[in-house]
Amino acid sequence: MSKPISVQLYTVREAMAADRDAVLRRIAEIGYQAVEPYDPMTDPEGFRQVADDLGLSVSSTHAYALLSEEPAKVFDAIATVGTDLVILPGGVAEEEFTTRDGLQRTADLLNGLAEQAAGHGMRIGYHNHWWEIEPQFEGQHAIEVLADLLAPEVFLEIDTYWAAVGGADVPALLGRLADRTLALHVKDGPVVKGEPHTAVGQGVMPVPGILAAAPGAWRIVELDECATDVFAALADSHAYVTSLESS
Repeated sequence: MSKPISVQLYTVREAMAADRDAVLRRIAEIGYQAVEPYDPMTDPEGFRQVADDLGLSVSSTHAYALLSEEPAKVFDAIATVGTDLVILPGGVAEEEFTTRDGLQRTADLLNGLAEQAAGHGMRIGYHNHWWEIEPQFEGQHAIEVLADLLAPEVFLEIDTYWAAVGGADVPALLGRLADRTLALHVKDGPVVKGEPHTAVGQGVMPVPGILAAAPGAWRIVELDECATDVFAALADSHAYVTSLESS
């Protein structure tokens, strides 16, 4: 395993809002060595200082702000946070993934952002949900058609759980998108919309096969919702993924 296991901080968003520094400290104490922010615009200098003090690297960051703020301002904040992988985690209408014209418009958006990001030494990626998976075009999931329309420098962060909810054979999908996939959201649960997630390894996701299908991608643990203590679930997830990567 060449990259440390990361955690998407949206998992602990409520605790982050109450005491960011304490949350980052607890994540580091669990054993995570990297994090993925969901809002790089809030106090990037302070975030970077705390992360540095705790030995946490930044695997990548989500950046909804690219759709609402001056991109150069967003890229400057991300540079301060400390990553060059910038991910759009949504913000595109679900209907755009149901037609080829919509997919072309989405590709044009991402390719345009990628040109701007390149001027800051960064790359743009896209993170899927289920609605980029469910539509199919001649046997291909919409996300695969989109991938063919993207500029070579645009990458994918495949949310493995939502890909499964959308009907994909996730290891097979990753095999086809291997060259595009630089990051995985590793999560687990019943694979049912609206049901809470579990610690990785305690649901029905084929996690070993998923990780084996994208060996070079960042492993980023995320729980959108959790019915148990979220920090306990993050600890169990870290232990499980570590056991798979070291076996």
